[in-house]
Amino acid sequence: MTALAHEVTPVVDNPVSDLDEILWQAWKAMDLPEGYRAEIIEGAIEVSPTGRRRHTVLINRLRRALEGHLRGSGHAPYQDGNVIHRRKAWIPDLFVAPEDLDEVPDEEDLGVDASGVAMVVEVVSPGRRNIERDRVRKRREYARAGIPVYVIVDDFDENGAVFVLTAPNPEKAAYEDEHRVPYGTEAVVPSGPAKGFTIGEEMTRG
Repeated sequence: MTALAHEVTPVVDNPVSDLDEILWQAWKAMDLPEGYRAEIIEGAIEVSPTGRRRHTVLINRLRRALEGHLRGSGHAPYQDGNVIHRRKAWIPDLFVAPEDLDEVPDEEDLGVDASGVAMVVEVVSPGRRNIERDRVRKRREYARAGIPVYVIVDDFDENGAVFVLTAPNPEKAAYEDEHRVPYGTEAVVPSGPAKGFTIGEEMTRG
């Protein structure tokens, strides 16, 4: 199922809108101060600061564990890289892609094409807009791009929860399979190169 969802990711017949092209050119020309990043999300350029200490701790725990889990698979975890899809640009906290990123370049060589990304991970930052971005808008964007697995690590869902989203439907901009796992319980990635990867209390602890 995941392989099929991954295969239908490119939607080459839909023209890029004038707004998408304008945002794309503006995004490429941006020169942000250190500590900030810019993404194109649902028709807007969003600038946000890099994460706080807790955010950094969680990402580093996840990345180290993913590196071990993916060893020998031909895939690896990446951080602070551009994922590009049809004049959209995202910088996930982590993403899983082939070890040789030259296999999945975007057309302007600014990052990696979303069609080659097997999984994205976002660690939710505090603040209403930050929370809504990861839970809602990026969820729709990643589904539109057909990225097979989206993992959200969310300190702000009650006492904390991990969401594992699979089976993207690009036409509906939705993931059709969702598992919410409260902190203290193990969340398991069900498919893709990271299949069997477990996010448990040792990663989400305060």
